[in-house]
Amino acid sequence: QLQASGGGLVQPGGSLRLSCEASGRTFSTYAWFRQAPGREREFVAGSRPGGKNYRSSVKGRFTISRDNANNAMYLQMDSLKPEDTAAYYCAATSRTLILSSMGSEDAYDYWGQGTLVTVSS
Repeated sequence: QLQASGGGLVQPGGSLRLSCEASGRTFSTYAWFRQAPGREREFVAGSRPGGKNYRSSVKGRFTISRDNANNAMYLQMDSLKPEDTAAYYCAATSRTLILSSMGSEDAYDYWGQGTLVTVSS
């Protein structure tokens, strides 16, 4: 029910915008996670009514936004670094999570397929 898109190859310092479209229902809390090769999946950013949360390494560079009318969510990624290279996954739940819970994978009921972001010169 979630479809992620927008990944690709970009040079360091460049930008990408990921999209996640939800079909069939409306969600309250959305989030982006990522998984680099050989590493565990990690929380990137989350959005709920009235609040957003980011992992510290992306603050000031990534912006999460949502279009409630179209059940869509976005991740604008600027000033990309090679360490941002990963498969990015969107996740959603109908629950309104507290900010401190957004990083828990178990809190999300729906996941999109990964979209690969490669930052390399």
